Formats: sequence, structure tokens, C-alpha cells
Amino acid sequence: MEKVVIDSYEEFEKLVGQQIGVSEYVELTQERINLFADTTLDHQWIHVDTERAKVESPFHSTIAHGYLTLSMLPHLWSQIIEVNNLKMMINYGMDKMKFGQAVMSGQSIRLVAGLQSLSNLRGVAKVEIKFAIEIQDEKKKALEGVAIFLYYFN
Repeated sequence: MEKVVIDSYEEFEKLVGQQIGVSEYVELTQERINLFADTTLDHQWIHVDTERAKVESPFHSTIAHGYLTLSMLPHLWSQIIEVNNLKMMINYGMDKMKFGQAVMSGQSIRLVAGLQSLSNLRGVAKVEIKFAIEIQDEKKKALEGVAIFLYYFN
């Protein structure tokens, strides 16, 4: 699927209520999980101790941090959309975010995103993206919610 290219507020308006796109899958390797643990200082064994997880974890594997899964959102979002003519873009917030299923080490995730709503805040585009992060070959989603971005067009 090709990226959606947006050059103005008016072009965003045409997408309200529609699915914008689906990203490629990206694998959450144990190395990526370990690097995230180092960055966040969250070294809980269920994420980083592969031998213990095989025995003690209900998943029989280490799992990605939920916030690692969430942190993949900007990368996956950039595969779906390109927004031009910007002074800046700001991550504004999250609504109704819910973790549905753990992502095991070695599984791949992708983003499915649609434009839930758009509003004009004194010339700033407030964009609410309904998103789901899916796990390859799994029915239950890893994460769902609404990501809110502010786009400052030139």
C-alpha cells in the first residue's frame, strides 16, 4: 500500500471516518526488547530473562514491554502517511488505550490506522487517529486506542 500524502488541513478533512492505511510488519526481536529494557531501566525478568521465561512465564517466552509496542507507533505511522508543509508535529495524547495481548519475543506487529476526527484549533490541526497494533497471525490485537497529534501547517 502506498503512503497517503497530506499537504494541508483540507486534505486531512477528506479522510475523516476512513481507514488511512496499514503498515508493514516489524519484528520485536529479543535484542530490541533488551535495548528497550536498557533505555527504560525496566529489566523485569518476563522481558529479558529468556531461560526463566521458558519455565515460569505463562507464555513460555519473553514478551515485549507494552510500552515498547506503543513506542513503535511513530515508526509504523510514518509508513502509512507523509504530512508535508509542516512547521512541526506534536504528540498530544492518547485516549482509550488498551493492551489486548502480549507480544512475544520474535513476533511481528503492524499498525492499522484510521482518521477518527479532525478539528481546527486556531489554525492547528488536531488529528485523532483510531489505531490498532496487530500481531501477525493472531486474532487478538496487541494494543488499541486513539492517538492524538497536533499538526502545525505552514
